[in-house]
Amino acid sequence: MKTINKTDYIPHDEVWLKHLSDPKRANYAIKLALEEFEQDNDVDLLLNVLRLVAQAQGGLASLARKTDVSRQALHEALSPQGNPRLRTFQNVLGSMGLRMSVKPMRTPAKRVSKSAA
Repeated sequence: MKTINKTDYIPHDEVWLKHLSDPKRANYAIKLALEEFEQDNDVDLLLNVLRLVAQAQGGLASLARKTDVSRQALHEALSPQGNPRLRTFQNVLGSMGLRMSVKPMRTPAKRVSKSAA
């Protein structure tokens, strides 16, 4: 069995960055992450994909200029501990040529009674 030297190892994010530099692949990755988010509510994965796409498409500084949000604020918002405001999320998507939309769920969500809330 071949052992992997540190010099032979390619970081996972580096591979992603190479593929996400293609706008079609980047849009597909975001679409897929959003679909998965609808299923499992994994916000960390969604933010990670947005961060990787931003890095691959010119970096966070470039995205900050497009969104009129500081680079530091974007870095924090798209980090695993991030909790971006809706406007920041909308601006990030908009700068990537995407927009948010609302559509009916396949099965109606159960309403939470006032007494349970």
